[in-house]
Amino acid sequence: METIKGHLYDYPKYYDLIFGDDWKAEFDFLQNCFEKHATRKVKRVFEPACGTGRLLIKLAQAGYKVAGNDLNEHAINYCNDRLERAGFPRSAVIGDMSDFKLKKPVEAAFNTINSFRHLPTETAAENHLKCVADALAPGGLYILGLHLTPTKGEPMQSESWSARRGNLAINSHMQSIWTDLKKRNEHLEMTFDVYTPTRQFQLFDTMDYRTYTAPQFDALLAKVPELEVVELYDFMYEMDFTIEIDAQTEDVVFILRKK
Repeated sequence: METIKGHLYDYPKYYDLIFGDDWKAEFDFLQNCFEKHATRKVKRVFEPACGTGRLLIKLAQAGYKVAGNDLNEHAINYCNDRLERAGFPRSAVIGDMSDFKLKKPVEAAFNTINSFRHLPTETAAENHLKCVADALAPGGLYILGLHLTPTKGEPMQSESWSARRGNLAINSHMQSIWTDLKKRNEHLEMTFDVYTPTRQFQLFDTMDYRTYTAPQFDALLAKVPELEVVELYDFMYEMDFTIEIDAQTEDVVFILRKK
């Protein structure tokens, strides 16, 4: 199989399929969180690091006013094109999720699949949370999902999943290659095996995630006191199943609320 080395974000059609195939569970979870945890009605929603807008388009179709930012031009164009085709404004912009300011506050923001961990430093992560806090109206929510590094037991080292849309099928595989806990860095490799009616090839990319143990993330949150933790869930997105973090916990969705 032919292998193409490059940034997966530069191939938004494939990225959107593999990460957007199970959008319904996340979409329902977001709306349920809006209802249960926000102290004001959610009408406007912002997604930092929105990528292809796989959830923004669904939220727009449900009646929310949506916007987002991302550093990747290909992803932003894909997001805006799909919004425009559906009759909505091209409301995604090229921008840094650790350095942005909204013209009007929103009642909710979300970042659910580890994009937060692309921020390479503590300063960048803190700036991101401060930007989100500034963007939220009082009582608004930030729904933030990430993998914590457990301090007990073996962390998950790989993950594989597949998706299909029409004649396009993709098998994806993500693997942790090495982790340097002192430098707070996890190095990963990810592949998309792409199958179309006329071609089969593999996209290969590497990426680095900043690591967070539970105490490290708690220390980060303490630097942004405007955001309070109101509930914790896992990546199953089940509203009736809340969690408590211990030394073995990995998947966490933090429900943060603006004071």
